[in-house]
Amino acid sequence: RSSWLLLAPLLTPPVPVVTTSPCSLCPEGAHRFQWIRNLVPEFGISSSHVRVLSSPAEFYELLKVQIKTAQQRVVMASLYLGTGLLEQELVDCLEEALEKSLQAKESSNLRVSILLDYTRGSRGRKNSRTMLIPLLQRFPEQVRVSLFHTPNLRGLLRLLIPERFNETIGLQHIKVYLFDDNVILSGANLSDLYFTNRQDRYVLLQDSPEIADFFTELVDVIGDLSLQLQHDDTVRMMEGMVHPYQGDKMAYCEIANRRVMEVINSARMRQELLHAKAFHSSQQNSSLLCQQDSQTSGGVKPEPDTWIYPLIQMKPFGIQIDEMVTETLLTEAERDARIYLTTGYFNLTQAYMDLILGTRAEYRILLASPEVNGFFGAKGVAGAIPAAYVYIERQFYSEVCCLHQQERVQLQEYSRAGWTFHAKGLWLYLAGSDLPCLTLIGSPNFGYRSVHRDLEAQVAIVTENKALQQQLHQEQEQLYLRSGVVSSSTFEQPNRYVKLWVKLVTPLIKNFF
Repeated sequence: RSSWLLLAPLLTPPVPVVTTSPCSLCPEGAHRFQWIRNLVPEFGISSSHVRVLSSPAEFYELLKVQIKTAQQRVVMASLYLGTGLLEQELVDCLEEALEKSLQAKESSNLRVSILLDYTRGSRGRKNSRTMLIPLLQRFPEQVRVSLFHTPNLRGLLRLLIPERFNETIGLQHIKVYLFDDNVILSGANLSDLYFTNRQDRYVLLQDSPEIADFFTELVDVIGDLSLQLQHDDTVRMMEGMVHPYQGDKMAYCEIANRRVMEVINSARMRQELLHAKAFHSSQQNSSLLCQQDSQTSGGVKPEPDTWIYPLIQMKPFGIQIDEMVTETLLTEAERDARIYLTTGYFNLTQAYMDLILGTRAEYRILLASPEVNGFFGAKGVAGAIPAAYVYIERQFYSEVCCLHQQERVQLQEYSRAGWTFHAKGLWLYLAGSDLPCLTLIGSPNFGYRSVHRDLEAQVAIVTENKALQQQLHQEQEQLYLRSGVVSSSTFEQPNRYVKLWVKLVTPLIKNFF
């Protein structure tokens, strides 16, 4: 009970940075989303380099294979690393790869950088830190473990809020797994549930050095802003860096904003130069298009038919690119376009809800039924969180009904015995098309936390290639096939009963989960 009282007073959010809306969607041309490159770098690749995964087991096996074959770098950003046998096997794979690198005749080149959240990664006696300390002890020159601590958890608040509940203030929530020039974007954490029976989304971008470099630089910068784990389980900041909760908050956030935006803008400028170079090359000789800077086979690179846009959201640092792009996509979606939006935790921001209810596209929103909610069966007050999500869902459904929008906006609940649901993102189908041309995939849940509290990253994948569009369509269908459409009778079921105290408390604490 005391824990709820600690959470009830909402923290004063950081002062939002006023941003201008990007230009609206280009009405002509197959690639009508080029306006996004005004905000972030645009990476043009061949669709043959994109592979959509479908299951936790496939994700886990790919992680192990990629670690074992990495030659230059392993970069992993996650909320936390679990402490079970499957997670230990991942650590063993890292140890094996590092050992092999040390024994190589030439100098050891493999570097491992791991970015986790400080509060989640420090929970309990056995935690992410204790799992990784042996690597730091054995390979001190090759391994870096950074623990991000939100600048909003400080002072008396930090002293009063107990473990687990301190994670509600803000987290490092980015999930990127990178091996040499191969990048996995996902919403999944490095924990046994995400390797076995917690459904998420996963995409592999193969042989994509520019994208790998971008996310390496991004994780490096967040790592520099984070506490560095030492081999004796202590932590310390890099020399000269402002401390996230002991130092000046405004100074820390200003430095963070500058460092992250430098990564985004420098990559954007590099890609613009590459675009210009490719354009001039094609003007001279179309057969040489995209030939320059090939690092894969030394031959001619295929003409890009797929474009990757990294979307970063770090509101504590005044960075809200993902929010801006998502709102624009929802605003500009034309009549008869279809948007399939999914989230494991249905708690949309008011802005997203208003756009869904007030725009023209058709929406199919996939969310977790109470039984597959990640908090289902949790101990203590956390066990009431699924009921709070039911209450939020019912309020939104009632608003849909009041506006007579049931045909245009449908809610669907994912249900699967013995599984939990953690998938997030969206698929955009243009009017008259049976296949999606754009998907968002990564860590954001479209809720208040994702927009205002946590560090988030996802990518927009835009493709003209029918085979890749078919892959994305099949991914969407696989998830939605395990769902049922929500109706008024859904909330009359016994498992949808919400206690009065949950209804009263939910408006106070909904911005924390």
